[in-house]
Amino acid sequence: MRITVKHQVLLAPALVLLLLTMLLAFMQFTYWDLSVKRREAKALGTAFISLAEADLASRRQQRLLLQISRLGVAEKNELQAMASLADLAANAVARIEPFGELVKPLKLEHLRDLAADLSPANGVDIELLLTAVTQFRSEVKELTNLTSVQRHKLRDLHTRDIDELVERTALVMILVVGIAILVGIVLSLYFGRRILSRIQALSTAAGRIAAGELEPPAAPERIDDELDALTLSINLMTRRLIQVVGTEKLFEGAEEERRRIAMDLHDQTLADLSSILRDLQGFAVASDNPCRLQAQELEGDLTRAMSNLRDIMNNLHPQTLDILGLGAALEAHLGQQCEGDGLPQYHYYCDERIAGLGLSRLQQLALYRIGIEAISNVIQHAAAGRFEVGLELRGSQLVLSVEDNGRGFVPSVPGNDRGRGLNNLRERARAIGADVEWQGSRFSSGTRFDLRLSVAAQLDTEYLRGDG
Repeated sequence: MRITVKHQVLLAPALVLLLLTMLLAFMQFTYWDLSVKRREAKALGTAFISLAEADLASRRQQRLLLQISRLGVAEKNELQAMASLADLAANAVARIEPFGELVKPLKLEHLRDLAADLSPANGVDIELLLTAVTQFRSEVKELTNLTSVQRHKLRDLHTRDIDELVERTALVMILVVGIAILVGIVLSLYFGRRILSRIQALSTAAGRIAAGELEPPAAPERIDDELDALTLSINLMTRRLIQVVGTEKLFEGAEEERRRIAMDLHDQTLADLSSILRDLQGFAVASDNPCRLQAQELEGDLTRAMSNLRDIMNNLHPQTLDILGLGAALEAHLGQQCEGDGLPQYHYYCDERIAGLGLSRLQQLALYRIGIEAISNVIQHAAAGRFEVGLELRGSQLVLSVEDNGRGFVPSVPGNDRGRGLNNLRERARAIGADVEWQGSRFSSGTRFDLRLSVAAQLDTEYLRGDG
């Protein structure tokens, strides 16, 4: 099912809202039908009142005509009263609107014509007016009876419709709300369990990876949603982590082999050369030795060879690093390799808190190798007259910096990042999880090299140990 996690989460409430919207539409349609019937009932009420007013006016006009017919004379005020009553009847008929079968348009037009004949403005003919009033009242009475019957039917129908409406609406509301809740629960459980099971699987895989079991979760065959993308990302991340750990193991193995070779050279080769040197010294001081001068020259050569061998052993694995720590090892290297004619002046600063961080042997070795490589780059390539080396703690980061006032160097420029030394620096830093950066120096010219290693875990351990 190609549905994203976002849509899976929104599907259940969306369906519930759709069902509730349909319920509202049904209720709106039902009440619209009821409103039509209410308008019809209102029209019937208006017609009934209008017919009653017309009947009352025509009845009074009929009495007045009968009185005039007996007397044979019509007073002015009586004529005015007849005109007013005729207008009242005509206005009442005019308020009646045609609806349904009760009042047909032709019948209503006929009633309006009869109301117009009641006016004495067309001529005061008592007999004609009496005939018109009698016919008008007959029509009004017939329509009044029909309207009254229709009103009673509509009232009963309206009451019955309201009862049915309430009953039907309540039933539909219960059914729709029940179905909406049921559908929402089913969809929520289905997609919720599906999503949670996949999240749990990813969490379990991440826990195994954090525990050191570098077994990547199975990569999905295709990316259908966000969790598939996350699974693929964790898979790729684990594979790259395996490569990093492999590189770290490789460096660790290489350092262990260098340490073993240095120990072998010290315990065997250097010991043998020391024995030879002692014999040669005894041979050189013998008074009867005709080759004493040659022996003294060989003694000097052998001493220099042993000194070079000690330098090689120190480069393979510095004993100072194991005995005194990282700061002292860098300081010893600077004292041995960076003091002499033709070499730039240097300044070295080491934060005293570094010694208490409890860095691992691999971290110390990598930082030492990176430091001496950066110092060697300054001496060999920077043409600098001065450089500074710093090893300090900034917040939760250990910062190793080498800064010179030489010709300057920007690795991002094409062609400047091809050297093996720079790649070694990057690989060694990556093996311990550090970042390296080259930027402009604070001097007027030159380059600044920075390595940043997060030591938050070591700081937390030191803090807990201090509290304990």
